[in-house]
Amino acid sequence: MQKQLKTKKELKKEEIIGSETVMEKIKRKTPWVLGNTLRKPKVNFPKLRHPKLSLPMPSRSLSIIVVFIILFVLQTGIAYLLVREPPALGATQGGDPIFILKDINEAFIIESIVASILILLCSTGFVFLYQASKYVYNRKMAITILIIGLLTIIICFIALQYIIAVKTGVLAQ
Repeated sequence: MQKQLKTKKELKKEEIIGSETVMEKIKRKTPWVLGNTLRKPKVNFPKLRHPKLSLPMPSRSLSIIVVFIILFVLQTGIAYLLVREPPALGATQGGDPIFILKDINEAFIIESIVASILILLCSTGFVFLYQASKYVYNRKMAITILIIGLLTIIICFIALQYIIAVKTGVLAQ
């Protein structure tokens, strides 16, 4: 007779599949040796508040400019320039200036700065390609930005390939 009288809580749990918790399943299936004599103590932990530091976030364009400046400094080879101390510019026996050193493992300061500027311009071309995708509904603007981005990438790539060809000795300066 006692098994037939179920509380409202037990009736609700039978209606919903999977509503029984793991601990309730363990209590139902396995008899507890100590019954209700051994209980888990309740511990009240103090609620600590972390100090919140709110800093203003920079704009996206400022973040991109900072990233490009960092890329420019790293691509220039600042560590190479500080450690090796290469000459800024070279000259031939006749006194004509040489901008590109013929050795693949060495470089003038001006050469590394020019290569870094070309890589930075090439990166800017990829940013133009990304910006062109934002003008989906303005076809003329999208095509203009796309052409500018592609031309920037292609021109910078050709210029960098020329520098490498001169350095390896394939082309004369």
